[in-house]
Order: sequence, then structure tokens, then C-alpha cells
Amino acid sequence: MKHSDSSIFVFAAIVAMFFILSSCLKEPSVYIGSDVSLSFSVDTLRFDTVFTTQGSSTRLVKLFNPKDQAVRISEIRFKSEVSPFFRMNVDGISGDSFHDVEILAKDSIYLFVEVTIDPDQPVSVSPFIVSDAIVLITNGNTQQIILEAWGQNAIYIPNNSNSKGLALLSCNNQEILWNDPRPYVIFGVLLIDSCTLRIKEGTRIHLHGGVVSNENGFYTDGLIYTLERGRIRVEGTKENPVIFRSDRLEPAFSQLPGQWGGIRLGPGSKGHLFEHAIIFHSITGIFVDSSADVTIRDSEIGWTSGSGLVSYAGNISADNLLVHNTGRNGIQLALGGTHSFRYCTIANFGNTAEALSASNTFCLDPLCSDAYVLPLSMTFENCILTGNNQDEITMIDGTGGVPGAFEYDFSHSLVRVKDLLKAEQWPEFFNQSTSCQNYTFGQPLFRDLNEDDYHLDTLSVVEGLALPIPAIPLDLDGFVRDPVAPDMGCYEYQY
Repeated sequence: MKHSDSSIFVFAAIVAMFFILSSCLKEPSVYIGSDVSLSFSVDTLRFDTVFTTQGSSTRLVKLFNPKDQAVRISEIRFKSEVSPFFRMNVDGISGDSFHDVEILAKDSIYLFVEVTIDPDQPVSVSPFIVSDAIVLITNGNTQQIILEAWGQNAIYIPNNSNSKGLALLSCNNQEILWNDPRPYVIFGVLLIDSCTLRIKEGTRIHLHGGVVSNENGFYTDGLIYTLERGRIRVEGTKENPVIFRSDRLEPAFSQLPGQWGGIRLGPGSKGHLFEHAIIFHSITGIFVDSSADVTIRDSEIGWTSGSGLVSYAGNISADNLLVHNTGRNGIQLALGGTHSFRYCTIANFGNTAEALSASNTFCLDPLCSDAYVLPLSMTFENCILTGNNQDEITMIDGTGGVPGAFEYDFSHSLVRVKDLLKAEQWPEFFNQSTSCQNYTFGQPLFRDLNEDDYHLDTLSVVEGLALPIPAIPLDLDGFVRDPVAPDMGCYEYQY
């Protein structure tokens, strides 16, 4: 009996001690404030390996709780819900999503991410740039970790972690040749300095654009920019043109404008050439900056969210150029310059801007009380400048008529103007032009606007009305023009 009483006493003492200890070991308090913000070792995980065979790569990010109390992450998941390329592991556990993940006060956990890609699959399966994000929700506060990886067997510019940054191409005033059968993918801004970039026939260049911010504000990258001693020489052929376009090749993106920044020929840069080039999906196709000059032959610019071809005090020579589906002007000439266009088609349908905007002035304030003025000289021979507006040409002479400040010559071209001919504007426009036609909407002109087919219709009003230019015997398709009575625009009608 004594033994039994002793056992009960010991058991009671153990129970009492358990409750005493339990009262001392309280559950750690969890911070529930909505101002919680986890710290990440990186905010973007980049898998920058250029994959040449199917493989995988793993990166990690450290999640740190800066609070003096534990925090509970209510949800960790992929932004795409179920990612076809990425997998993650949170502190040793794999999955596509996690709930109620706790990090103790001033403590951290590791999040591992793996990507597996077969770069030899078609782009529809394995895009050039594979991207996703990991979403973390803590006390209602949402944070993201961006995921980026190369997805194709391509040449990536740059091929390191300088995503959405600047990449410098320089060669001590020599030449660099791009002629690889693999596509080139530019991610960020490519600066060309002290170097000529020669791009040979058949080369494909894809640009990955995205919204980026810096001290000057927001902009869309995916940009090629030449500094003063940089030069681009595009040497495509009819059979194998050089193509500049977005890196998104899915059908939904085939006519989507503004996916990348464009090609900017920087101030003072000289000797640029675009021959048999196709430029699609940018904000501006080609921007020719102060005193830069460019020659464009047998090329096409389309599906831009801004103007197709822009000059700011630059100099342009263009033959057999097609510009279409622009968000603003087909051609915008600002602050003067010297410009020549022959056998060009500027089809400016679907917006309220003009096919051609030309000015010798650049206003520095909304009322244009302060402005720069430089002489403008432009010629249009055998061209088509049309669209759905009553006026597809606007011309602004900031000098009010100073001789030599605004010189123009339209010869054997089709235009569409109405208000331009008013007394306070340019009433002598047709008197100062040679054999130009004023287009009336509805007249037969192009084969099929709905299909963006700008070849000439069977009964097109521009057939046989151009003036032969022996130096340009072939049209944009490489067909021989009529040597006596060729057609206006970049295409010769084929019977």
C-alpha cells in the first residue's frame, strides 16, 4: 500500500511539473500586421545558361523575416498556377504551392527553384524567354520573385545575368559579323559603339521587350542603339531577308505592336544600311537621331505602336520601302533634315495620324513659343501616301515661309489631302508638285486591305503612272518594273 501511495505521489509530481513547464513554454506569437514585408536575397532568379541540350538548372533564394515575431506566409505559389518549366522546393518539400509556411523571428528559410528546358523543341513549346513568378502572400501583403530563363538554342545578347540592362557591343572600330543560323535574342538594350555590326542575309533577330524604370522614368526595352561611332549594316536578300521582330512567336502576337523598343540610330552616327530588312512589332521601327544618316532599300516596317520611321534632324534615303499598320505616322520627319523617298508605299490605315508628318520645327513648349528650327528638304518620287483620313500629309514650316527653310517635291505620287490645300496652309501644293494624284477613298488601289496585302489591285489607279528610274529597275518583290510606264509604290502590278 505504501508502494502504491508512493507511485501516485510520483505520478502527481510529474503531472504537476508538466503543467508548470507547459505554462512556461508558450507558443511563439505570430505577427499579423499587414505591413509585413519579407526580405529576399534576390528579387529575380535568372537561369542564364545557354542550353544546348535538354537539361535543368537550380537556383535558390533566401527568405528572411525581419520581424521580432514569427510570420506566417499564407500562400506560396507560381503566378501561372502550374508552371510547365519551373518547380520549387520550400525547406526540403517539393510542390507547386504551399500554405501557412512559418518563419521564426529574425530567421530565414530557403526556396529552391529548378527549370528544365529542351531548347531544340519548337518555340511554341520552348519560347526564347521562359518567364514566370513566385507569389508570396503574407497577412494579405503580396510579394513576387521573378523567374527568367533562356528557352531556345539561340545566341542571347547579353548571355549573362544582365537582363533588362545594358550590353555594349564594341570592336575597336572594326566589324562584327552576325550570320549564325541560330536566332539572335536581345534582352535589354544593345549599345553599339566604335564598331560596325554587319548582319548577313537570313539572320533572325528577336527582341524581348519589357517595361523598365530608371531615374528618368519608365520605358520599354528591347532596344538597339548606336552611339556616334557605331554603325549597323543590314545585308539581306529578297530570298533571305534579315528579320527584326518580337521574341513572342505565338499566333496571338503576330500582329501585336509595341512589343519592343525599336532601332535608334544615335546622334552623329553615319553610314547605316538596311537592305531587305523586315522590322515588326516595335514601338518605333527606325529612329534617325540628330545628323545621323541611313539608307533603306527593299524593306518593310509594320505593326508599330508609334511611328514607323522617324527622323529628328536626321537624313534618310529610302527606295522600295513599305510602311503599314502603324499606331501613329507612317513617316515622321521632325526638325528638318534631308530626305529622299522613291517607290515607297506608306499605307496608314486604322489610326488618326497622317501617313506623313513633316516639320522643320521642334517645339519646346505646348504653345510653341520657344522652338528649334532647322531647314527641311524632302522629295517623294513614285510613292503612295494614303490612309483612311481626309488628310494623310501634314507639313509645318515654323519660319512662316523663309526661302530655303522648307523645301519639298512630290513627283508622280499618289497622295490624299484636303485641308492641306486651304489658303492658310499649302494651297499651291499640287502646283509645286509634278504629276501627282489626289486619292479618293474607295477607288481601287490595293489588293486586300483586310489581309494587309498592299500589292496593287487589278484596276489600281496608280498603274502606269510612275516615272521610270533606271537605278531602281526591280520592285520590292524583285519583279522587273515596266521600263516605260511603271507603277507607283513599292510593288509593280503582275499580270
